[in-house]
Amino acid sequence: MAIPLRKSAWIVAGLVLAGAAAWWAFRAQPVAVDMAAVERGTLEVTVSDDARTRIRDVYTVSAPVAGTVQRTPGHVGDQVVAGETIVGVVRPAAPALLDTRSRREAQAALAAAGAAVRLAEAQYREAETALELARAEAARNEELSRRSIVSDRSLQEARGAVTQAEARLASAAASVEMRRRERESAQARLDDPESVTSNGNGGCCITVESPVNGEILTIHHESEAVVAAGTPLVEIGDPAELEVVAELLSADAVRVPPDADARIEGWGGSPLEARVRRVEPTGFTKVSALGIEEQRVRTILDLLVPPEDRPGLGHGYRVTARITIERHEDALLVPLGALFRQGADWAVFAAGEDSIATLRTVEVGARDARNAVVLSGLSEGEQVIMHPSDRITDGVEITRR
Repeated sequence: MAIPLRKSAWIVAGLVLAGAAAWWAFRAQPVAVDMAAVERGTLEVTVSDDARTRIRDVYTVSAPVAGTVQRTPGHVGDQVVAGETIVGVVRPAAPALLDTRSRREAQAALAAAGAAVRLAEAQYREAETALELARAEAARNEELSRRSIVSDRSLQEARGAVTQAEARLASAAASVEMRRRERESAQARLDDPESVTSNGNGGCCITVESPVNGEILTIHHESEAVVAAGTPLVEIGDPAELEVVAELLSADAVRVPPDADARIEGWGGSPLEARVRRVEPTGFTKVSALGIEEQRVRTILDLLVPPEDRPGLGHGYRVTARITIERHEDALLVPLGALFRQGADWAVFAAGEDSIATLRTVEVGARDARNAVVLSGLSEGEQVIMHPSDRITDGVEITRR
């Protein structure tokens, strides 16, 4: 039985619509992607690591003598003035107690010193008497010489005898003084330690003054304590003279150029400008938190901002030092998230105006944490696909997410 023409038309139209719906349902859908533009800008290659601040010149004030240091008169953070502010008071140690044998030896030495004094005093009286006789003899010779009874030679001998007698008297006087001092020294060894309360300057203690202007950074002995000579008491420095010490990996330290620019971050305020002053020529081994031995090199940086622009930053604070080792001005930059490896080369997917992904091999140069310098393969203003998934292939249709 023949199908009516109108009915046939409806059947054909239905089949066409069904085919169109099937094509629309099963056709490849555009892949939604994130895009970024290739633009010109400035790229800085930096190395960064934890660092700490320190005052450039820290002065350690020590005890000048052994004794008992009194409670420190100042506190950490107090201002000090060179030659005026007292930062330490030390009471010299009393002499040690003598055992029986040492005391008997000291007593014998004192007795010998007393005898030596008496001997020297006797020698002095002898010399004094000899001088009186010599002067009397010289006076008689003077009178006889005026009468021409004695010769000039006898007169000269008499005068010479006076000079010799005077010298012997002076020598005897010096000997008496020396022997008396020896007796005092021997007596001092026998003094009771509890009776020694003076340091020789009329007071009980020795005061130590600040050698420089600045602030007290550390007090090693807060309370009274017995110390030996040379024991550190306080540390003093000027907070205005801060520098930064970064312990870089040796592989990073060799890349730091002289006078490199740097930024100090993570100290609690806005980044501070700094400059590398010195990379020390000697490395040292440091064990990381993971137990790995690393070779580190100290790098010293000078802060370029005045103290008022870094309020609160002090000695021994933890900071982050970011040192610039390369700087590229007006460079063509591509985001690192768009780059991936294509064999031995770097590649990106470029998004054309026809919304088709195109695979591009590119040559890149210096990189930082976000961008890389494009040497070839891309032009300014082109769009690249960020973080391409395995659904992105050369020629696939895309759409912006």
